[in-house]
Amino acid sequence: MLEVERKKVILPPSVTVKKFGELLNMPVNIIITELIKNGIFATINEKIDFETASIIASDLGFDATEEVLDAGDTMTLEKLLEICKDEAKSGENLKSRPPVVTILGHVDHGKTTLLDTIRKTSVAMKESGGITQHISAYQVKKKGQLITFIDTPGHAAFSAMRERGVSLADIAVLVVAADDGVRPQTKEVIEYLLTKKIPVVVAINKIDKPDINVQRVKQELAENGILLEEWGGQVLSSKISAKQNIGIDDLLDNILLISEVEDFKANHERTALGIILEAHLDPHKGPVSTVLVKTGTLKEGQDVIAGTTFGRVRRLEDFTGKRIIEAKPGTPVSLIGLHATPNSNDILQVVASKSIGQTKLSEAKIFSHAESGTNLNTEKIYSSIASGNVSKLNIIIKSDVHGSLEAIQQILGEIKNDKVAIDYVGTGVGNITESDVRYAGSSKSIIFGFNVEITPVAKRMAETANVEVKNYKIIYELIDDIKARLIAMLPDEFERVDYGKMKVLAIFKTGKKDMIIGGKVTKGRIENNSSLEVERNGTIIGKGLMGNLQSNKVNVNDCKAPEECGITFIGEIKIKVDDTLISFKEDLKKKIL
Repeated sequence: MLEVERKKVILPPSVTVKKFGELLNMPVNIIITELIKNGIFATINEKIDFETASIIASDLGFDATEEVLDAGDTMTLEKLLEICKDEAKSGENLKSRPPVVTILGHVDHGKTTLLDTIRKTSVAMKESGGITQHISAYQVKKKGQLITFIDTPGHAAFSAMRERGVSLADIAVLVVAADDGVRPQTKEVIEYLLTKKIPVVVAINKIDKPDINVQRVKQELAENGILLEEWGGQVLSSKISAKQNIGIDDLLDNILLISEVEDFKANHERTALGIILEAHLDPHKGPVSTVLVKTGTLKEGQDVIAGTTFGRVRRLEDFTGKRIIEAKPGTPVSLIGLHATPNSNDILQVVASKSIGQTKLSEAKIFSHAESGTNLNTEKIYSSIASGNVSKLNIIIKSDVHGSLEAIQQILGEIKNDKVAIDYVGTGVGNITESDVRYAGSSKSIIFGFNVEITPVAKRMAETANVEVKNYKIIYELIDDIKARLIAMLPDEFERVDYGKMKVLAIFKTGKKDMIIGGKVTKGRIENNSSLEVERNGTIIGKGLMGNLQSNKVNVNDCKAPEECGITFIGEIKIKVDDTLISFKEDLKKKIL
C-alpha cells in the first residue's frame, strides 16, 4: 500500500481558527471538530498558537513549520555602538542629532518626578505600586532643540534595565536628594558613569524641603569622584525641586551646554539601526516595540528584523502617540508591525526583504515560542526534577515586557535555601496561551502572569486540566505569592524546650495505655499536658503524654522541685519505680526562606 505524501504548510506564531482553515484549505467545521477531539474548545474568531495548530495540522495530514526569520549574523548592542562611533568620526552625511539623556539616582530621590515635570505628564501614578517598571523614552524641546530622555527604573530590582539604559545615553543626569545625600544606588551609578566616561549633570533635588544640606551632598559627591564646577571640577550641577518645578530650566540649559560641547552627530541617510528599549503584546495592535533610532532614518513600509523576529513597519508613533512617517537618529518611536515581541536590547535593522526560514522544535532543547515568547525547558517536562533533598516549585512566568521578566527573575534569584528551589519550566513575554497551559499540565507547574491576560481558549483548557493560573499587576505581590509557596514546601521543624525531671516513687494503677504514677520533681518543673520521655538507667526507652497532674490531690498546672506529685501517664510503655520522667514540649518552628 502506497503511503500518502503529507502536505507541507507554514503557519504563523498564532492564527485564528478561520484563517487556519484557509491555510489548510479545509472547511472550518472540520478544524473545530479536530480541536474538540483534542480537548480544545475554540470559536471561529479565536486565536490558537502554533503548537496547537501544528498538532491539529498533523492529525489532518499536514507537516507544519513555523514562520521564523533567518537573521544571519547577529547584530549586538556593542557592534551597534561601535558602528555609530565610527560613523561619527567618518564625517559622511553627518547631521546633528538630539542628545540621549538618562536620569539616574537612588530610589525615592525624585527621578521619576523629575521626568514627569519635564514632560508635563504623570508616569508614577500610572505604574502599579508606584514603581516605574518599564523603560520608556520621551522627547522635550528647549530653545528649539530636541532632547531625548530614556526613563530607566530606579528601584534596586531593576538594575539590569538601568545599566542597559545608561549604556545608550550620551548624557546622564544624576539625581541626588538634598535631604538624603549619596546612597548605595547613587554610588553604583557613579562608579558606572566614571568607568564609561559618560558626561554627567548633577541635579540636587528637593531643595524646597526643610533641613537640607546641599554642601554635604557636594562633599559626598566629591568623595565618590564627582567634583562639581564650584568645587574646582568640571561637572555641571543644578539645584532643583522636581515637585515644585524649580530649577528645571537651568537643568535643561546645562544639558544643552554639554550637548553643544560634545556635538552629537549621526548619519541620517543610511538605512536605520536602532535598539529595542522595550516591547509588549497589545491585544489590538499586536507586538508594539519602543525603539531608539541610533543611526539612519527609519521609515514606514520598510522591512525590518530585530533579534529572532521580523516584520514590516506598518506604523510609527512618537512618544505622544502621534503617527509619524519617519524617525531620525536620536528619536524614540513606537513601532507596530513586527511578527512577535523582540527582546529588550535586540538590534533593529532595516533589510532589503524578509527572509522566512523554517524551524523544528526539539523536545530535548530550550526553544522559543514566537507568539507567546515562552522559553520552555522541555527536558524538565519529561523528566523528574527532584534531585537530592531539594523540593522544587515548577513555575511558568509570562510577563507583559522583557524588563519586568528580568526584574522578577532577578528578585527570585536572591532566594537561597538548601531545602526548596524554583524550577523555571518556562518564561516569556505575551499573553498566557494554550501552549503554556499544556506544558504546565505536563510538568505540574503553576502559571504566573504579570500584566498579561489569558486567552479564552487557554482559560477553558486550564479549568478543564486543573492548571493553576495566577495573574498580578504588582511585581511584589507575585513575588510574595511564590515565596509563600516555597515556605509552605519547607519541611516542618520543631524546637524542643525541656521543663524538668521527676523520679518515679510509686505505681498506683497500670492500664493498657495509661498509668497513674507518684513521684518527686528533682529538677526544674513538671508541666501539665506536656510530653514525657521515660529514662531508665540513663537511657531513653520511650515517650508518652501527661494526661493529668495533681499536687496534694488538687489539679495543678505545674509542680516544681522538690515537690511531690501524681500524674496520669498516657502511652504504651510500662514505667517502673526509679524511672525518670522528663517533661518537655516541641513547638513548630516558624518557616523562613
